[in-house]
Amino acid sequence: MPLNRKTEAVVSRTKRRLPHAGLLAVDIGNSETVVGLFRGKEHVHFWRLTSGRLTADEASLQLDALLRRDGAGPGKGLGAVVCSVAPTLTMQWLAALEAVTGRPALEVNAVTAKSLPIRYHDPSSVGADRIANAIAARAIYGTPAIVVDLGTATTFDCVSKQGAYVGGVIVAGVMTAAEELFRRAARIPRVELRRPARALGRTTEEALQAGMMWGTAGQVDALVRRLALEMKGTPHVIATGGLAKVIAPECETINTVDEALTLKGMRLIWEEAAS
Repeated sequence: MPLNRKTEAVVSRTKRRLPHAGLLAVDIGNSETVVGLFRGKEHVHFWRLTSGRLTADEASLQLDALLRRDGAGPGKGLGAVVCSVAPTLTMQWLAALEAVTGRPALEVNAVTAKSLPIRYHDPSSVGADRIANAIAARAIYGTPAIVVDLGTATTFDCVSKQGAYVGGVIVAGVMTAAEELFRRAARIPRVELRRPARALGRTTEEALQAGMMWGTAGQVDALVRRLALEMKGTPHVIATGGLAKVIAPECETINTVDEALTLKGMRLIWEEAAS
């Protein structure tokens, strides 16, 4: 797929960065925006923000405050990369990153991730976070691989033994499904997502927690096993996303938890564009 003029310009400027320069990566999700700072290949800072409507000026002030608060230094001269599944927020963050770093940000998509063969009927419809996850899983953990991203949605992304993105599964995330249940059922209370003492709940709270925790873990295991049957080889299964540390310990099929997997994939895509 050819690059459009705007993408070509960003890639060209990315290629002119200094070797081993720092990189500011912003992963914009529907519920959370995750910001990571890399120095060379080392992931040195990691921040989680609540996603919400904001102006480019507000976003740049947030970035500047994060960098200064944690002693990361000024943003000028850093590289920048954006991965977004929230179109209404993308332009603001792109503008904010350019204001903070002094250079345009590279946006992750099926075009800029040029080394990843995508076996989807419409490659442009694959979420940027899923592309970054596949790139990182392939480079760091090897192939075949399945990435389970536990966020607003729970996504399962499959990378073949040959290193191609071959598709996956999308289901409602555990908290997304729970919020809809709380909204629709007048007598169902909101509860905290945590491990209950038993599966056989003796209170409404226990019953809900068992369903949320072990229902999700069971869903993950069932889908991973079904996907693995359709893939050649035994896939390495990596969990990521905001709820990975909560849900993954309850799963039988998860091999690794890597909360920064998406950011690591973004760094690899940025470095590839700069080469």
